[in-house]
Amino acid sequence: MRVLMISKALVTGVYQKKLEELASHPDIELLAVVPSCWNERRVGNIRLARRFTEGYTLAEEHMRFNGRHHIHYYPGLAKHVHAFRPDLMHIDEEPYNLVTAHATRLARQIGARTIFFTWQNLDRRYPPPFSLFERYCYRHAAAALAGNEDARSVLRRKGFRGPVEVIPQFGVDPEIFQPPATGRDVTREFTIGYYGRLVPEKGIDTLIDAVALLDPRPRVIIVGSGERRPQLEARAAQRGLSGRVEFREAIPSDAIPALLAELDVVVVPSRTRPNWKEQFGRVIVESMACEVPVIGSDSGEIPSVIGDAGLVFPEGDASALAACVKSLSLDREQARLLGQAGRERVMRCYTQREIARATREVYLRVMDR
Repeated sequence: MRVLMISKALVTGVYQKKLEELASHPDIELLAVVPSCWNERRVGNIRLARRFTEGYTLAEEHMRFNGRHHIHYYPGLAKHVHAFRPDLMHIDEEPYNLVTAHATRLARQIGARTIFFTWQNLDRRYPPPFSLFERYCYRHAAAALAGNEDARSVLRRKGFRGPVEVIPQFGVDPEIFQPPATGRDVTREFTIGYYGRLVPEKGIDTLIDAVALLDPRPRVIIVGSGERRPQLEARAAQRGLSGRVEFREAIPSDAIPALLAELDVVVVPSRTRPNWKEQFGRVIVESMACEVPVIGSDSGEIPSVIGDAGLVFPEGDASALAACVKSLSLDREQARLLGQAGRERVMRCYTQREIARATREVYLRVMDR
C-alpha cells in the first residue's frame, strides 16, 4: 500500500516518529510532503526539523500562502502525486481548507483514495469558497480521522457520511518523554509549569491569579512565545509575583523532557472562547509520559485526555485551580501516584506506536472497501 501524507505539522521533529512507526509495517510504503517552515500566527516561524526520517521519504515542498490555514497549498504537489502514484492520500488537514481540496482533486486524477483529519470541535459554518471545499472533500473522502469525539459529532452534523475514527493526530514517544532516571526530587521547592502558546485562550492569566491566592506561593515557570507575554508579565508584577514567576522563551520539542524534569506539576488552564475550545492538549500527554501530574481546566477535550490521571477544575476559576495546586503541594504522595497513573495512561492510549497502529487499521479498512 503506497501512502502519500501531506502535513504541515510534520515540521516539528518529534511528530515524525509516528511516520517511522507507520513505515515499520511492511505493507506500507510512505511518502510525506511537508513545507520547509510554517508561519504560525501569533507565535512565529517554525522551521522544519528532520528528526525521525528512517524507513520513509520526507519530501520538502514549497508552500504558497504559508501561515494562512484556510488557503495555503503546495503548487508542486502534483509532481509527487504523479511520480509516487499513491493508493491512498492521507491529507492531514481540515476538510474546509484549500490544501485538502487541492490534494483531493489530484488524488482523483490517479484514482487514489483519500482521508482527511479534523480537530474542529465547534459546529462552525463557513462561507464560500471554504464551504465548497468542505462539501467536495466530504463527497470524495473514503474516511475521516477526528482528533476528539466532539470533532466526530461535528462531522456528522455537517453531513459527512463516511467512516470516522477518533484518533489523535500525534502521540508521544515514551523513550523521549520519560521520567528522570534519577527520580524526582521531592525535597525541592514545589514548582508549577506551563508551556505552550502565550495567547488569551490558553488561560495563563488564571494560573497567575491562582498562584497569587496561595500561601506560601510556589515557584512558577512559564515557557513559550505569543502576543500575550507582555500583559502576562505585567499581571504577575501587579500580583506581587515578579520573584516567583519566571518567563522563558519557547524551546524546541526535544528540550521539553528536560523542562518537565524541573516541574512538580503542569497546569493547562485553557479557557473556551466563542470560536475555540481545547481540542486535545498535547502538553497533557507529554507531561503524563514524564510522570508529571497535570491539572487541567474543563475546556473541551482536556478532561477526556487526563482521565483519572490528574485533576480538573472549572475553566477560569482561579480559586479552584489554587485548591488543586495546594492539594498536590501538600500531598507529594498523591502527586507521585497521579504521575505514575499518567504514564500508564499514555502507554495504553497515546504513544506514537499506538497512534500509528490505529491509523494503519484505518488505511487497511479504506483499501478493503
